[in-house]
Amino acid sequence: MAMTDFEANSFHWLVDMLESVEVGLVVLDLDFRVQAWNGFMENHSGITASKIRDQVLFDVFPDIPKAWLARKVDAVALLNTRAFTSWEQRPYLFRFRNTRPITGTEEYMFQNLTISPLSGVTGEVEKVCLMVYDVTDIASSKRALERANEQLATLSMTDRLTGLLNRGTWENLVDAEFERYRRYGHTTSLVMLDIDHFKPVNDSHGHLAGDEVIKHTASITRNAIRQSDSAGRYGGEEFGIILPETDAEGARIICERIRESIELSVVETSVAPIRYTISIGIAQLTDEPENYMQWMQLADEALYAAKEAGRNRVVVR
Repeated sequence: MAMTDFEANSFHWLVDMLESVEVGLVVLDLDFRVQAWNGFMENHSGITASKIRDQVLFDVFPDIPKAWLARKVDAVALLNTRAFTSWEQRPYLFRFRNTRPITGTEEYMFQNLTISPLSGVTGEVEKVCLMVYDVTDIASSKRALERANEQLATLSMTDRLTGLLNRGTWENLVDAEFERYRRYGHTTSLVMLDIDHFKPVNDSHGHLAGDEVIKHTASITRNAIRQSDSAGRYGGEEFGIILPETDAEGARIICERIRESIELSVVETSVAPIRYTISIGIAQLTDEPENYMQWMQLADEALYAAKEAGRNRVVVR
């Protein structure tokens, strides 16, 4: 039956709309051969509709996850219902470069995907339509917000001057390590260290020079401990270290390394080169402390003993 002029015009308008719409439209048969490929897809892939027609999608785009898409399409065809997937589940189906200057921070286009069944005259699903939505703006904004929130979370846990854990965060970890010992009995040691004669450094050279000394202590400490260890700035010129799976002798070896590195180094400040030392106290956890605060008190007592014995030394309680 021939088309009427009205039907022909309507079809032309429909085709024109599908070509110009800012959504990717791809029609596939159930063998994944491309039956339709609109202007959006041409523009972003660089492949014309005439060139890709009747080709198997996976042959042209081998990086598309074949098993994943096949499962989706099979479910759509079997159930005769739409399927959706967002960029948060899979960033993109087609690896198109991001062409939006406003979201130039993202290398690739983020995409939402809708897969719709297309039925023939018998009512059986013969084809599927992939609708590809460019959601790069939305994804970029959300990712930027998540990064900002992560940075805020990190800032709230760390000491601004040294980058080590702040007192509250570090004390929480001491509490958690104490409870871990109570439950599993794993060997663990706590360290408290303090910069010797820090007040004269501040009085003689000023607070900026004092800050450089504090940052230097933090840097030496961070470089001397393992990834599983946790160092924090406890306050002023005092620092703490949690050493899991470490007995008192193992802790002493680590602390001697820190003490010696600091004794042999010179902090070059804008005012003057500064040499300084630290005192360190160690307490291996036993069944004696009733809570983490008592464990910290034992490490503090060892630190006090190091100060009383002449400073620049490590004392194990």
